Amino acid sequence: MTRVLMALTYYYPHWTGLTANAANLAAGLVRHGHEVTVVTSRYRRDLPRVEEHQGVRIVRVPSVLRLSRGQVMPGFYGAMRRLLPEHDVALVVTPMLETCLVGALARRANKPMVMAHQGDLVMPGGAWNQVVQRVVGWLLDRGAQSADRITILNQDYAEHSAYLRPHLDKVEAIYPPMAIPEPRPEAVATWRRELGLEGRPVVGFAGRFVEEKGFDYLLQAMPLVAERIPDVAFAFAGETSVAYEAFYDCCRPLVEANAERLHVLGLITDRQRLADFYSLCDLFVLPSRTDCFAVVQVEAMLCGTPVVVSDIPGAREPVRVTGMGCKVNPGDPRALADGIVDVLRNPARYHRPRHEIEAIFDPDATVAAYERLFAELTDG
Repeated sequence: MTRVLMALTYYYPHWTGLTANAANLAAGLVRHGHEVTVVTSRYRRDLPRVEEHQGVRIVRVPSVLRLSRGQVMPGFYGAMRRLLPEHDVALVVTPMLETCLVGALARRANKPMVMAHQGDLVMPGGAWNQVVQRVVGWLLDRGAQSADRITILNQDYAEHSAYLRPHLDKVEAIYPPMAIPEPRPEAVATWRRELGLEGRPVVGFAGRFVEEKGFDYLLQAMPLVAERIPDVAFAFAGETSVAYEAFYDCCRPLVEANAERLHVLGLITDRQRLADFYSLCDLFVLPSRTDCFAVVQVEAMLCGTPVVVSDIPGAREPVRVTGMGCKVNPGDPRALADGIVDVLRNPARYHRPRHEIEAIFDPDATVAAYERLFAELTDG
C-alpha cells in the first residue's frame, strides 16, 4: 500500500477535464488498496474543510482570492508541511502555482514528488494574462526541476511542448483513467424529441467556452456545414460564463448568427446524463487551438460517437490511436466543415466498438502505471 498526498488547485465538486482526471485517478488508487489524501482550495465557502469522497480524504485550504485561474491559499504551506510526513509520495497535478513549493517541502521531508502535468498553461491575449503566464510558467519550471518524475497524458504532447522538452529524461506518458456509463437509448430518444432533433444529424461540442478551445472556428464552420447538410443541428454542453475569460461575449455575434441551429444545454455534471449527451450526437468536434488530450473525445468514442479534431499535438492522440474520427487543419473553419460533412456522410467508416476503445484507454492500466512509478520511487 502506498500513501499518496495529492495536491491540486481545484477538486471535487469542481468540474473540468483536469479535475475529472485527478478524481478518477485518486478513486482508482483507493480501489486498488492505496490511501489518498487530496489537498486543494476551498474555493467556495459552502464547501467543508475536510470530507471524504469515493474513499478519498479531501483537505480544503481556504482561499483569500482568485488570481486568474488560480487560488491564493496562505494556509497551503502549513497543510502540506503537516501532511507530508504521513505519506509516502507527493503527487502534484499541474498547472498549479505552488508546484515548486511542494517540491521543496517534499525534499525537506525526504519524500519523492511526481508532477502529473495536464497541459501547459496557455492564457488568452492581453498584457495582464501574459504576465500571469510568464510568472506561472517560471514557477512551474522550477517545480519540474524539483520533481523526481513527470507524467503527461501522451508522448505526442510531451515531444512538442517547449515547457517539457528540457525535462524529457524524467517524463513518462500515461493515459488518463477513462470511465463513463453506457448511454440509455430510450433517454436519448426522449431528449432528441424534446429538443426537436428527431431525424436530424447532430454535431456536439463541450467544455469551458474559452479561447484555447477554438469554438469560434466551429461557429464559423456551422453555416458552411449547413450549406451541404441543411438540417444539421449543433449542441453545446458546457459553461459559457467563465470567471477569468469573457470569450463567449466576444463570440456572441457568431452565436446569434447560428441561433436557429445551435442548442446550448449548459454544464452537464451527471455522468449518466453526459453519456446520453454524447450518444445524442452523431459527431463530436474538438476544434482546439491547444489541448493536451481532452478526455471528452474518448468519452464520446466510448458512447459510440466519432470525433473531428484539430490536428495539433496531444489533442489528435485519441483519433490517431483509435481511428474513430478524422483530423483537420487547425484554425481553418472550412477544413473543419469538410471534416464534419465527411464523418456525417460516412459514419460507418469511423465507427469502432466500445470494447476496442476500452482496451486502449483502460483505467486499471492507468492506475497500474502509477503504482509501478510509485514503487520505483519509494523502493529507491
